[in-house]
Parts: sequence; structure tokens; C-alpha cells
Amino acid sequence: MTIHIDASAGDIAETVLLPGDPLRAEWVAETFLDEARCINRVRGMLGFTGRWRGHPVTVHGSGMGMPSLSIYANELIRDYGARTLIRIGSAGGFQPQLALRDIVLAMAASTAGSPSRTIFRELGFAPVADWGLLAAAKSAADARGIPVHVGGIYSSDTFYDERSDLWDQLRRHGCLCVEMETAELYTVALRYGARALAILTISDRIGTGEALSAADRERGFADMVGIALEAAFPSAP
Repeated sequence: MTIHIDASAGDIAETVLLPGDPLRAEWVAETFLDEARCINRVRGMLGFTGRWRGHPVTVHGSGMGMPSLSIYANELIRDYGARTLIRIGSAGGFQPQLALRDIVLAMAASTAGSPSRTIFRELGFAPVADWGLLAAAKSAADARGIPVHVGGIYSSDTFYDERSDLWDQLRRHGCLCVEMETAELYTVALRYGARALAILTISDRIGTGEALSAADRERGFADMVGIALEAAFPSAP
């Protein structure tokens, strides 16, 4: 038991999927896992553990933004022994080739600031995904016939960001999309020697006004979750 997770020893699997929304964690558990049971309710941040094709899997909400994600990633890895953490979330697309519902595999994540930023002081540390997970996710998507985009993303802790000049520079430098958690997830995982990957569904397009409804987001996220599970367990029957 930790400050933010009241699960008992053995309740958390080594493989953890991390949606931001705790209700989406519940939906993933009910839709994809067998024998799923709730293992955390502290502050309404739901977590569930069950089995996928016989493999233990935990799905745990991470909240919005890097400070919230950092709390759960640290405690899951340090106190509960999680070794593979896959963020499954939404993102806003920057590049014109990204359409609504497209899936992005985040190879690296830039950020203007995160809870880990003070550790590096003047260094602009570049957190990256685990290569094995990234390659397995790409293979899983290819096998399903689902096109994915692989590249760098931007993790922001400001949802209502009015810096249009920053968006322009990110587009100019090939950044695929913006979300709010991945840079810190990758940094924390690297710190502890764990594996991490972010798989993101484009839910809106920056600057165009195009966006998925809440219902469309839920239905569209099924492909992303399937890819995440197959990446975590590539040899599962």
C-alpha cells in the first residue's frame, strides 16, 4: 500500500496499461480482461487487475498531466514492481497527414517542463520509448492492418496553451502530436530500468476544430488497446 494506491502486495501485475481517465481504465478492464477486479479506488483513481490470454495485466488510471502521471508511475514501479508500462491515451494531431482516429507510436517525447526536469538542471534530457515495445507495437499494428505513425511527440502540462508560435515550431520540426503525460512516463521508466511506450489515438486536430465525440473516442480506442496488449505479450496465442 502506498499514499495513492491501496492495492495489496501481488495485486499489481508487472504489465500495466495507463489510460489517463479512470473510467476508461474500467472500460478497458471490462472489455479486454478476464477475471478483472478493482484493486484501487483512492481519490477515485481506479485500477483493475485481470488476465489477457492468461497473462496478468493491470489497467490503472494516471490522471491528467505529468505531475499526476509521475505519482502513479513512480509508485507502480518502485513499490509494486511494475516492469512494463504502456500509456494508452488521446492526442491532438499537428501534422496534416494525421487524421482523426489515427494511431501514433511515440518514439520520443519533448517537453517544456516535467516533474523530472529539475533533476537534469540545464540538460535537455531526451526521454525515449523502449525499442522492444515500440517494434512489437508496430508489428502488432501491421498484423491487424492498422496504419500507424511513428515519431516524436510533445508532452505539455498546459491544456489551454495559447502559444501558437510553439505549435508552429513543433509542426516545422516534424512533431506528430501533443498530449500531456508521455515525457514523464518515459523518464521515470528509464530511471528505474523499466520498459515504457505511449500508444495514442488522434482525437482532435490542432488548428482545424476537428474532434471526436466522447462516444467516438471510446469506440476508436479499442484498436489502440489491442495493439498495446499484443505489444506487451507478442508471443501470446
